[in-house]
Amino acid sequence: LLDMILLQAEVMELRANPDCPANGIVMDSQIEQGRGPTASVIIERGTLKKGDALLCGESYCRVKSLLDENGQILKSAAPGTPVKVVGWSSVPSAGDRFTSEKNEKSAKRAAEEVAYQRKREANARNEEEEKAKGGPTVDDLFAAIESKQKKCLRVIVKSDVNGSAEALANALSEIDSDKVDLDIINVGVGNITKNDVTMASAGGCCIVGFNVKLDNGVQSIAKHHDVRIIQHEIIYELLDKVEEEMAELLDPELLEKKLGVAEVRQVFPTGKGRYVAGCMVTEGTVNRSKIARLVRGGAVLHESTIDTLKRFKDDVKEVRAGYECGINVEGFNDYQEGDHIECFAVEEIRPSLR
Repeated sequence: LLDMILLQAEVMELRANPDCPANGIVMDSQIEQGRGPTASVIIERGTLKKGDALLCGESYCRVKSLLDENGQILKSAAPGTPVKVVGWSSVPSAGDRFTSEKNEKSAKRAAEEVAYQRKREANARNEEEEKAKGGPTVDDLFAAIESKQKKCLRVIVKSDVNGSAEALANALSEIDSDKVDLDIINVGVGNITKNDVTMASAGGCCIVGFNVKLDNGVQSIAKHHDVRIIQHEIIYELLDKVEEEMAELLDPELLEKKLGVAEVRQVFPTGKGRYVAGCMVTEGTVNRSKIARLVRGGAVLHESTIDTLKRFKDDVKEVRAGYECGINVEGFNDYQEGDHIECFAVEEIRPSLR
């Protein structure tokens, strides 16, 4: 591919001017330990040297060092050269273009103007959207009610490089669920810091980290503030973990599992106005301390736990079908022959997102 590109450039007589101020495009960016914000760029025109001042959106730079793909220090970089630039004020966005400035002071001033202008444009867009919406409609009311009913997982995304952070944010936003929303509060580059934990705690978020580490002391602070940190070096595994975290927000579904049925054959007094049902287990197993439902003529009269379960005079934990037993259901005393006592357990099932 590279040979074909070089051949086409030669045939089309494409030439770049190496003697003008350098400009080009940011391919990726990251925060490196000991170097701070860095950006991998490709120079399209001009020659980039150490000490040059650069402007890239809201980020500016006085070039401290130039590194090639092998990590070797370069004195200068000509057009068409991929190079890592060290010395940025903040992490520039992948895909943004950079230009040369007279000096670092002018680059800083230009970056501040860009940031101010972008903020004004964002505020203007928000105002226009609010005006276009007008007053609230019936659809807006129903949408607001539905949004309150739905659960929402709020996340802060951290990644090793800018390109991965953007890809991860896009992948997270594409998780489709009718039951739980996912709200990305912030996207950043670099290790997970104490400031990230503080922000997550204030916003009720969890932190999603791709191919990043924790700064010293972050784990203990996250535990203190009850902030969940989800990390992985494989993006698909990380997305699965986020989906699991979203599912954890849903209330579990309760599934009733029938264990056994006992038929009341005789009622025995036990003194002090209390009675015990003499039963024959006709189906499954009746277990002590499980939930029981007393049914008479198809109607449920009482539901509680089995307080007493006896075989002859001995307390037992369970009685199987075909055996007789004595049963007392907590909070009930009005047994009649022909009643049925249904024993069941309630299981919690984690619902799916879809």
